[in-house]
Amino acid sequence: MNWRVFAGLVLLTGAGLACACVPDLGAGKGAKPQIIDAKHYAVAWRTLPDKIVIGQHFVVELSVCAKDGAAAPHSVRVDAHMPEHRHGMNYKTAVTSSGAGKYRAEGLMFHMPGRWEYIFEVRAGADGGVANVTERMTTSVVLQ
Repeated sequence: MNWRVFAGLVLLTGAGLACACVPDLGAGKGAKPQIIDAKHYAVAWRTLPDKIVIGQHFVVELSVCAKDGAAAPHSVRVDAHMPEHRHGMNYKTAVTSSGAGKYRAEGLMFHMPGRWEYIFEVRAGADGGVANVTERMTTSVVLQ
C-alpha cells in the first residue's frame, strides 16, 4: 500500500472517531448551518430566511444527534433572549419534529436590535430506565 494512501486512511479514521456525531440538515434554503457541540449532543441549525429582519417572524431548522452512549432526545426546545436587557422574545416558539433528529422551530421574532442569544435545550430519558438528561446549548447573534 502506498504510504500516502495509508496516511490518508489513518487521518480519515481518526477524524471519524473524534466526531462520531455529525448532525445533518441536508440541502435546503436558508443560512449556512452552524453547529453547536456539547457533552451529550450536537446541534446543527440555520434560520429561514437566512437574514433575520427585526420585527419579522423567522424559523429555525435544526438537526440533533446523540453522541456515543447518550439516549436519543425525546424533546427539543428553542428560545432566545437578550442577556444585557434581561428579557426574552415577545413570542413563544413551537417546535415540531419531522423524525430522524430533525426539528423546526416557528414563531421566533427579534423585536429590537442588539445581542440575542439562542438557547437550544435537548431533553432525553424519563423512559426505558434511561436517566434524565437535559442539555442547554447557547450561541449569540448581533442584529443591527
